[in-house]
Amino acid sequence: MPAAQLQEQLIALREQLDQNPTLSLDERDRVHELMQQIESEIALEEATQERPSMVDSINVAAETFEAEHPTVAGVLRNIAVTLGNIGV
Repeated sequence: MPAAQLQEQLIALREQLDQNPTLSLDERDRVHELMQQIESEIALEEATQERPSMVDSINVAAETFEAEHPTVAGVLRNIAVTLGNIGV
């Protein structure tokens, strides 16, 4: 199920944040905000079967983190791909 895959990827992203002390507070806040949005979208999808789009925001965030935090960027890209695969 796609929502389960997204939940697993969010867990992986949280682990990366915990293991990456070089992220600034602003960067962490931005990722946490995206994670909250993704969790809200999952809840909305489960409640209404609607899939609002947020892939662009996730891709922009991944590009932002690519140079200094490639692992975080990779997890964000995986999330974007999963959302794309489910038609978001």
